[in-house]
Amino acid sequence: MKIEFYTPENEVLKKYIKGYYFMTPGKYSKPLRYFTFPNNFFIVSVNQNIKIRQEQNSIIVSQSKKENISANFVARYTAPIEIVYENSVLEITLYFKPLGINFFVDDAQPFFQKKSDVDFNPFPDFISAMKTIMETEDRSLQIELLERYWVSKIKNRNLELMNSILSDLESDIKIADLASKYNFSRQHLNQLFIKNLGKPAAEYRKILRFRSAIMKQNKAKNLTHLTYDSLFYDQSHMIKDFKDLTKISPNSFFKNVDTAKENIWLFV
Repeated sequence: MKIEFYTPENEVLKKYIKGYYFMTPGKYSKPLRYFTFPNNFFIVSVNQNIKIRQEQNSIIVSQSKKENISANFVARYTAPIEIVYENSVLEITLYFKPLGINFFVDDAQPFFQKKSDVDFNPFPDFISAMKTIMETEDRSLQIELLERYWVSKIKNRNLELMNSILSDLESDIKIADLASKYNFSRQHLNQLFIKNLGKPAAEYRKILRFRSAIMKQNKAKNLTHLTYDSLFYDQSHMIKDFKDLTKISPNSFFKNVDTAKENIWLFV
């Protein structure tokens, strides 16, 4: 299967969506299987003429003789998920930034509470619009239609407070100190995270550190350098978090993952 990744062309959309990709059957397509590791994106995948089933820590996609447009989402996961495509498929997948989905739906809580689901249908015209886009053969027109559709769904939301909190969380400030800075209890801070991101602050930061290490590994001199550059307390802290999120050690992870490739978050 062929996968082509794009970042939004629309400047407003760039604020909320990290990117999207189109997956199309190749001439000699074979079944595809890979693992995806925890991230802080809200991920939506739309497929044409497929069956999808969700099992423990795996999502399995296969062709269906029945014509359909189906969509699924993943809002939160803390362990590797195996993605299995038993056949070649048509797919569009969007990666919303951590707060991004809040600017498109009236209430993201039902999605956050489910964490993931094989049925994502947030708007009355969603399925019909996705069908039109997926059946459009010209890629430039597909992109135009896809972005125009999501721009039309943008809602006016004031999340400046959460943006400030997330910006602070990217530094080495402790979560207790972060709560104190905004005159919140730690409990209230977690409530804000769960409301707007679907996960507590500590989990968000844990994944943030993990992702930071992945992106910086290719330029790091060694694991010790990477540990402190990614804001882990020490190397044992980094090893523990990697084992929690990937089930393997950092050394094993980096031996098996090419961190030099562009858009590494797409597959890991």
